[in-house]
Amino acid sequence: MTKIHKPEIPSEGNFTALKGKQRAIRGIFPEGLGLRVHRALSWLGRAEAENNDPDIRFILLWIGFNAAYAAEIERDGESERSVFQTFFEAVVRLDTDDRVYRAVWQRFPQEIRLLIANRHIFLAFWKHQNGVPGYEDWADRMFTSQRAINVAIAGKDTAKILSVLFDRLYVLRNQLIHGGATWNSSVNRSQVKDGAALLGVLLPIFIDILMDNPGHEWGRPYYPVVD
Repeated sequence: MTKIHKPEIPSEGNFTALKGKQRAIRGIFPEGLGLRVHRALSWLGRAEAENNDPDIRFILLWIGFNAAYAAEIERDGESERSVFQTFFEAVVRLDTDDRVYRAVWQRFPQEIRLLIANRHIFLAFWKHQNGVPGYEDWADRMFTSQRAINVAIAGKDTAKILSVLFDRLYVLRNQLIHGGATWNSSVNRSQVKDGAALLGVLLPIFIDILMDNPGHEWGRPYYPVVD
């Protein structure tokens, strides 16, 4: 049977299109999904209004992503990766129109390769730089990681690539949020701009997949609205 593709969400004005869809169908959302989508859309809308500051745009988009996948704030790095992997496996499986696939393999393949190969957003590199014992072999760890990534690339394993990519972007997020980078710094422009561009395309797709699959168990959002 030939797959019928839905129209692409416009590359500009994602918030307007998605907000209209959310208003039309939110009555069928479970309470948790409704809150998750509402919050993610609010940050996406603010991010789309931020055209001149990649640092702020990246941060706003990351908050929207956090709202969409609802990871615990207190997680350590290892469990955060597990949450990423679970979320990405779900969205890739539920993405019947292959929009995530096309974003990864057709629209941003070069940017993704550069981000994954950038040691300045590789956690083990910074652990070694900060004197944490046991990370003297960070370069070997990165080489091993790169080999695994190459296998994923060869197999077009979209969920695995997203998990590794967002592991790198999580380090960039920490650098910005925790004051480990200078605003508008020249030393991290490429990763900030590429990260913001990727999030700006992927987050609307993630939100749309959530809305298209209200029956999937997305989990209970953290910090629910309480009286």
